[in-house]
Amino acid sequence: MTRCYTMLLLFMIPGILLPQDQDLLAVYPRPSQSLNGEWRVIVDPYENGFYSYRYEPFENAENPPRGAYFTNSKPRNKSDLIEYDFDSSEILNVPGDWNSQDEKLFYYEGTVWYKKSFDYQKKGPQNRVFVYFGAVNYQADVYLNGQKVGRHTGGFTPFNFEITDLLREKDNFLILKVDNKRLREGVPTLNTDWWNYGGITRDVKLVETPPVFIRNYFVRLAPESRNKIRAEVALGGEGGAGEAVTVKIPGLKIEETMTAGENGMAAFYLPAKDLKKWTPESPRLYDITLIAGQDTVRDRVGFRTIATRGQDILLNGKPVFLRGICIHEESPLHGGRATNEADARKLLGWAKDLGCNYVRLAHYPHNEYMLRMADEMGVMVWGEIPVYWTIDWENEKTYQNAESQLTAMIERDRNRAAVVIWSMANETPNSDARLRFMRRLAQRARTLDGTRLISAALEQSRVAGPGDVRTISDPFAEDVDVLSFNQYIGWYEGLPEKCRQVTWQISQDKPVLISEFGAGAKQGFHGDALTRWSEEYQADLYRQTLEMLSQIPQLRGLSPWILVDFRSPRRSLPGIQDGWNRKGLISEDGQRKQAFGVLQAFYQKK
Repeated sequence: MTRCYTMLLLFMIPGILLPQDQDLLAVYPRPSQSLNGEWRVIVDPYENGFYSYRYEPFENAENPPRGAYFTNSKPRNKSDLIEYDFDSSEILNVPGDWNSQDEKLFYYEGTVWYKKSFDYQKKGPQNRVFVYFGAVNYQADVYLNGQKVGRHTGGFTPFNFEITDLLREKDNFLILKVDNKRLREGVPTLNTDWWNYGGITRDVKLVETPPVFIRNYFVRLAPESRNKIRAEVALGGEGGAGEAVTVKIPGLKIEETMTAGENGMAAFYLPAKDLKKWTPESPRLYDITLIAGQDTVRDRVGFRTIATRGQDILLNGKPVFLRGICIHEESPLHGGRATNEADARKLLGWAKDLGCNYVRLAHYPHNEYMLRMADEMGVMVWGEIPVYWTIDWENEKTYQNAESQLTAMIERDRNRAAVVIWSMANETPNSDARLRFMRRLAQRARTLDGTRLISAALEQSRVAGPGDVRTISDPFAEDVDVLSFNQYIGWYEGLPEKCRQVTWQISQDKPVLISEFGAGAKQGFHGDALTRWSEEYQADLYRQTLEMLSQIPQLRGLSPWILVDFRSPRRSLPGIQDGWNRKGLISEDGQRKQAFGVLQAFYQKK
């Protein structure tokens, strides 16, 4: 059976787009004014700047009191009582998390207010201006010049708001109430195995567009042809219908213009003779230019197909083995949340040194720099949303939160050839409610982007009978294209030698990708192969695990846990963990452990 996912898009179907059909999604390639840098902050654990002493939101008042922080009020005279002052408060850098910038905020979970002052001169009197945030963890209430412009929930996805009518040429003040408290109904929920970095963790930009603008686009190989490109351009603003839309791809000698329909969308089929497909060995990208009226967007896009056929994964029609590693979004250069292109280049460079052609970006959408760098460096990507462990499966608001994050990830990254898998979840316990939740997400993903494979870290179980035989019994296995699961035999279950006793019996005729395995080791701590936390223990577990997993007939890839040690408050063993998950093949200060060489040698043979 062949499951082929060439590139098909339905992003203009009514009722599909979230949250608003006028949102500006094509942001990264555009000229912008950065609001990165120093922001004034007020730590507000009791949320005094948001609620009255009766716990009523100030913003609900017809005339919010000047004590509301978002009004940025100043004393009118020497007797006036104002109990805050952004301009004399502390400074945090944006993008960045507050935990790693201020020792007092290392474990802090709650509200911090951010304020940035700026001037802005519009380039055209009828132009529109949006304020864009790459990510804010977890909930952001956004105010400009004392007026609420919107709220966003979710710590790893981009969002923007139009601010045209509130913008002034001089003395604007942008204020955010940022709250990173963990929530039972949140996505992720209360319990995770990574650090809850709070703050404005990715870029902030002002983006100006003409009245009619290119809202989004999707450029890929046409599903019914290998020598044609399908391009769809969605316009935003008033009057997009009837607008001339042009697509240029100079490297393929393509230039074509057509008129947008009543829904503001233009769809192209473009001949692509002599097209070179994107591969990890040769990550060919083509410059593209999109023009609609006064608006122009430029990008670099690769073309490839990804599919499954029986137990094989096919890249451009040829079987491929995914030599991978998992990565968390932490910076090896400055500590804390990874924020820039240099972080992405360092992490992916280490993965390439390991021999990887693939990475699993766990457990949430990573910075857009990672995806674009993966495009350039030739690294396939598993993209994931933080549906993790024990989500509130029965809560419809929780589902809508998860779907919104999935939508934002796909809409941002579906032009990246590097992305080959959308993952719905990680290690979620089986139940009827969970299965309904996951199947809704999978259907949503296929509706937004039918060009990639669907997976998740599935549940597994033992087969009844003699011996230690494992299988995938998760009913969600019916819905995915690639069977993936995490296993920690030799670490959480017995010692490494147990790997010799376990076999796998997987009945589904689909490829298998091991999404996690591993063991903790403190870099520089040595002992024999049975000494927990030693580099020798970790290396021996890798040897025995790789031998065990290689016996699975359907095995088509691996992403061991994890490239670099990362912070986690769950990991408290003094002298060994000290707040770090030590399963990395590289320490937090960049030193490679013995297991790095073990996996590197294995991949060299693949």
